[in-house]
Amino acid sequence: MTIKTLERQDIVDFLYTEAKILDEWRLMDWAALFTDDGTYIVPPIGEPEAIPTKSLFYIHDNRSRLQERAERLLKKEAHVEYPHSTTTRNYHNILVGDIESDVISVDCNFTTHRTKREVVDTFIGKIKYELVRENDRLAIQRKKVVLNLDSLRPHGKISLIL
Repeated sequence: MTIKTLERQDIVDFLYTEAKILDEWRLMDWAALFTDDGTYIVPPIGEPEAIPTKSLFYIHDNRSRLQERAERLLKKEAHVEYPHSTTTRNYHNILVGDIESDVISVDCNFTTHRTKREVVDTFIGKIKYELVRENDRLAIQRKKVVLNLDSLRPHGKISLIL
């Protein structure tokens, strides 16, 4: 089977699709975007190059943990996100690395607006992706979200997937 030639727009469309899936709370579909060895990480604010063994990350999930996170957030018992927040994600300034590489590096800025119980939170920062071709599709091997915030206000926690 021949894999079609990838173009920059294919990568951009993949990211926009991920944003739509997350905004629609289709978290199991989101988890399915990752490879079996995929990771999803959010390092501490102000420490984008932190080492997980020496710093406390907001999120440091391997594939099975991100799957569990998705399942847990969809349950009514996840009080912090039930009923679910309404979110609007925007990805911008998307820079795509070498499309011919085995691992395609993608950097972008993001803004996620979240409204819940009459409070609007805004998360801003950068996302670094490592994408691979897997079974004739694009898949996320690594997603690293670096928050460009002074602190997490007012709650001090991240209760949704960024």
